[in-house]
Parts: sequence; C-alpha cells; structure tokens
Amino acid sequence: MTSNLASVVSARDLGLTFQTSDGPVTALTGVNLDVKKGDFVSFIGPSGCGKTTFLRVIADLEKPTSGSITVNGTTPEDARKNRSYGYVFQAAALYPWRTIEKNIALPLEIMGYSKAEQEQRIARTLELVNLAGFGKKFPWQLSGGMQQRASIARALAFDADLLLMDEPFGALDEIVRDHLNEQLLELWDRTNKTICFVTHSIPEAVYLSTKIVVMSPRPGRVTDVIESTLPRERPLDIRESPEFLEIASRVRDGLRAGHSYDE
Repeated sequence: MTSNLASVVSARDLGLTFQTSDGPVTALTGVNLDVKKGDFVSFIGPSGCGKTTFLRVIADLEKPTSGSITVNGTTPEDARKNRSYGYVFQAAALYPWRTIEKNIALPLEIMGYSKAEQEQRIARTLELVNLAGFGKKFPWQLSGGMQQRASIARALAFDADLLLMDEPFGALDEIVRDHLNEQLLELWDRTNKTICFVTHSIPEAVYLSTKIVVMSPRPGRVTDVIESTLPRERPLDIRESPEFLEIASRVRDGLRAGHSYDE
C-alpha cells in the first residue's frame, strides 16, 4: 500500500558488532529493510535480538560496523543534525522540576524557537496527545500513561516526520496500554508520521502496524517482514477477528522459527 513512496529508512546488509572485554558481541547482522513514508513499523523479537539497537542506529546513537543505512536519504548523523526524528524512550524521562509544558519546550528551547512559536507548538502537541489543560502540571502529578503521552508530545513538538518509539508502553498495565494504543493509532492517522516502534507484545505489534518486522535472537537479523492486511481504521475489537489472529499466528510462528530453545 506504500510501495511507491520514498524510503524514510533504508538498511542494506547492516551489521553492528560491539567490542567488549569478553570479546566481540554481534548485535545485528545482514539487516535489509525499507521503511516507507507513512508506515507504522513494529519490531518484535526476544530480548537481546537488536530491536532497540536498530532504533539507536537510525537515531545515530550507535554506529554500524558493516553495511549501510540512510535516513531520509542522508546518513543517520545528518538526519540527527537536521532534527529529522523524535525519540520516545521506554521511560517517560521527564524532568520532575519542569512542568509538562516546560518539558515539551525543552527541544524547542535548544533549537532556538521564539517564545511565541514555543507556546503555539506546545499547545498543538498537548492537544494531539489529549493533554490539553495539563501543561501547568508537574510529571509527578500525572499517571504513568499521561507521562508517556507527554513524552510523545515532546518528541512531536518540533514536527519531525519520523517517530522512533522504544517500547513506550511496556511498563504500563494492559488497560492503560490498550487505551494508549488506540490513541497512538489516532495520532498516526491525523499526523501521517512514519513510526518505528519496538515492542515485545504480539497483539500490540499486530494492532498498531502496517508492517511487522520479526527479529531473531542475537545475532539480531530480520527473519520475516509481514505486511498487514488490516484496515487503517482499527477498533480494539478487531483483535478478535480471524484476519488479526491469522497475522498474530504468523508473527508467533516467525518468532518460534527464529528461536533456538537448545541455547
């Protein structure tokens, strides 16, 4: 459905080996992947399979040791300097001494936006994540789910087209997580961002994504790329549909096939 669009992220034979005191550790090997504009791509695999490492390579927080990768047609370093992406971490990582609006303002301050422009962007992003009216609150006054939405607002504030999300809802209970999944899909639909999303949850990956990237245990490699056939409009109860369960079964099979239980 997005095959004619330009690649936002393009990896070719990408590999990354860390040098440690115990010798080299290969985190990624032979990764070939294209993320198209407007895609919602989930990365799923066992712990230590390189999901987060791949996200960090896109963000220029790690350097690959082999192969190549481009972000918006440039190097990850140039993409970082151009502020081409927003990054949402596993924990909300909000400064407790700053109000929510001041936390969202932080990247805007660093980038030199005027006060008027900051206020406009803060108001817009608070609205986008359904936190209008909470800007004057401090992080400790908000629930975990609201804090994570504030973290997403901060990543959206400077309007980057690419959003990198590293298991942002992993620590939240299932009811809150379901609600935030629904809100994230609405946000994606309204903004047409390209999203790369790391998760351990098969239902979350299938519910959110246009494309699911299944990864194997270390050394991390892509074992399957599943194009979702689900409609763009996805109520939560779509998770009971035969189509959803079929995709989830394929993801589960891919994870099982890539995993050696003899290790």
